[in-house]
Amino acid sequence: MTNRSAKPNEEQGSIKSYVIGFILSLLFTLIPYYLVTNQTVAGNQLLITIVIFAMVQMVIQVTFFLHLGRGPKPRWNLFFFLATAGLVALVVSGSIIIINNLHYNMSPSDKVAKIANDENIYQIGGQETGACRELLVNHKVTISNGLVNPSYTSANKCDTLTLINEDSDTREISFGEHDHHGVYAGVTEVEIKPGRSETITLSETGAFEFHDHLQHETAGQFTVVE
Repeated sequence: MTNRSAKPNEEQGSIKSYVIGFILSLLFTLIPYYLVTNQTVAGNQLLITIVIFAMVQMVIQVTFFLHLGRGPKPRWNLFFFLATAGLVALVVSGSIIIINNLHYNMSPSDKVAKIANDENIYQIGGQETGACRELLVNHKVTISNGLVNPSYTSANKCDTLTLINEDSDTREISFGEHDHHGVYAGVTEVEIKPGRSETITLSETGAFEFHDHLQHETAGQFTVVE
């Protein structure tokens, strides 16, 4: 009788394990929340960080609350867990594909402007989109040792601006002042990996600023005229 009564307690765990699980769950929820709200990281780095914390959360839930492997048939428990995890991964990945497709085909005005610039669609139904029919002069700006050279570029409409990252860090270029990001020609952020470059079509006129979102001291300006 003693052995039979010990099994349920072993499978259900103790109050101590539930408390530890709750504290860890709370901790690994607050950390990604802090990273997002304070913009400590951004872009793909933020996405990868959140996915890692989500995986840690899953391990915590399984270990401290579901007690996987403590039951009389741990192999069956493991099988059902893996099957459930596979279904969740399938649903999440499918949802991401659908959302990306909807985002491309049902875009806001900024996204439409970016698509028009990327594909040189200067007219739709006889109305001009603001995109350039042809590209003119290319202006090159290098980022080296955290410095933008040249720091100021004067260009004409339909010129292009190529940002070249010569540093070892990935640059996440945003438009506008730090903490007051804007949009240029439908582009909100440009990620430039080390040794790579990205080109922007200068289809909007005016004076603009850009900076590295992670290192806002790395900044520059450009002016576009008709």
